[in-house]
Amino acid sequence: MTQRSLPLAGIRVLDLTRVLAGPWCTQNLADLGADVIKIEKPGSGDDTRSWGPPYLQDAEGNDTRDAAYYLCANRNKRSVAVDLATPEGARVLRELAAVSDVLVENFKVGGLAKYGLDYESLKAINPRLIYCSITGFGQSGPYASRPGYDFMIQGLGGLMSITGERDGLPGAGPQKAGVAVVDIVTGMYASVGILAALQERHQSGLGQRLDIALLDSVVAMLANQNMNFLTTGKAPGRSGNAHQNIVPYQVFPASDGHLIVAVGNDTQFRAYCVAMDAMHLSSDPRFQTNQSRTINRDVLVPQLAEIMASRPRDYWLERLEAVGVPCGPINTIEQVFADPHVQARGLRLDLPHAAAGTAPSVASPLRFSDTPVQYRAAPPVLGQHTDEVLQEVLGWGADDVAALKAGDTGTA
Repeated sequence: MTQRSLPLAGIRVLDLTRVLAGPWCTQNLADLGADVIKIEKPGSGDDTRSWGPPYLQDAEGNDTRDAAYYLCANRNKRSVAVDLATPEGARVLRELAAVSDVLVENFKVGGLAKYGLDYESLKAINPRLIYCSITGFGQSGPYASRPGYDFMIQGLGGLMSITGERDGLPGAGPQKAGVAVVDIVTGMYASVGILAALQERHQSGLGQRLDIALLDSVVAMLANQNMNFLTTGKAPGRSGNAHQNIVPYQVFPASDGHLIVAVGNDTQFRAYCVAMDAMHLSSDPRFQTNQSRTINRDVLVPQLAEIMASRPRDYWLERLEAVGVPCGPINTIEQVFADPHVQARGLRLDLPHAAAGTAPSVASPLRFSDTPVQYRAAPPVLGQHTDEVLQEVLGWGADDVAALKAGDTGTA
């Protein structure tokens, strides 16, 4: 049987992004087999290289130059240190764009035009180029020129208004998510858009520009909460660890900790009542359907909470799992990686690293039956592949590379 290539084998991506949304997008493409060339500023590189502690440590326990944050989104890439603000550096990038399939950037709107690296300039050089711009607010609209960061856009985009405990309860107030979810979702939308543009290019033979914004992405990801508002005209509020539309679907305190109970339908609610020896609740007309339970949650939930608080967490987990009620503990990240199922899925990786020997990583959730993701390399050190890319991709000789560096004209 002929071995099949990785899904994006043969696709070259020029990555002019830093921090998280853009690098998350390009790591997805790299995992799928694309040759991702990460362009970084000589001397400092991606901002997240210095976002520590903690830092990646070498075999002797000494900090390397790269923060743990940088490691999360730069696997399987090649790093080229080029200063695009210099004429020679910009020329190198134009040459790379001419032989690339995709360019991803997250500069301020219009910020690359003065270097001849804007879409219109590069489209004239390479009409097949797919040019993906990732910004806080998009290429149009009154906020287009503003910088955008995940935290502020979680607030501006409505996510924080529905995240956090309800007013009147301890700890009430808006709360950001524990990870930069807007950046992550934006990176995923950008990945999908690029894949769609590559597919369309098979028919037209032409590239195009993608305008991907953090604000657009967070508004889109509000999903059912958007519809709760758009169908009623009433903005949903915060529900803490409960669900707006499903009851019971929340955290409950047990006698020795907490657990999540996620009852998704009426059959599961009846099974839940069996496990609690509380069939009187499932027979009560106020609680027989999800609609009635949602309307009467303030009556039902205190009764459930009283029962749940009477027994230890693991007692309830065993009872609920036995009757098919979705439930689970609230793990620390340490407990996550110790979980036998997480280990069986191979989610923890250790990859070869040029400075540290090895670096930890987390496997892609994309699982292919015949063309699986390949983990070729840990995130590169700054400028690790400059010589290699200039010679291999642009056909420069070693003397040309040396002359460029000796002239101090934009590379390191």
